[in-house]
Amino acid sequence: MSNPLDNISLANPWHLLATGFGSGLSPIIPGTMGTLASIPLYFVLVQFPLPIYLILVVASCFVGVKICQITSDDMGVHDHGSIVWDEFAGFWITMSLVPMMNLPATEWKWLLTGFVLFRFFDMVKPWPIGWLDKRVHGGLGIMIDDVVAGVMAGVALFLIGRYAGWI
Repeated sequence: MSNPLDNISLANPWHLLATGFGSGLSPIIPGTMGTLASIPLYFVLVQFPLPIYLILVVASCFVGVKICQITSDDMGVHDHGSIVWDEFAGFWITMSLVPMMNLPATEWKWLLTGFVLFRFFDMVKPWPIGWLDKRVHGGLGIMIDDVVAGVMAGVALFLIGRYAGWI
């Protein structure tokens, strides 16, 4: 049996994006490494006006379905751990609260709390995340659980910010 990673190449733009510019190839906690790798792009995205930020995040989700589907097909494995574009999009969804509320984009408490919350929801997969993860397949299946995890983490981030007095 061959290693699925033998079937991808970072020279292929689909594979490069799906692996989060190679961050998903980490031998340890690739999803967390992918989420960490999404932070520099978040700092770029958050510089845009809110409508553009939201359009780009939504576009990353739609294009992500194709990115993840192509790479998954090429690897011959559904949702291989090295595919982390879904973490990129999910984290950007979580962090949408920051530009929506005109909060400081580089303030560590928002970034750290958003990161921890997104990783929590992505790894623990409470309902409906786990339900979607088991029942939706293909590129959409790879993306949808992280999109919902991002929404849930964003709501939790708002609530923590509100009750901690950050907002």
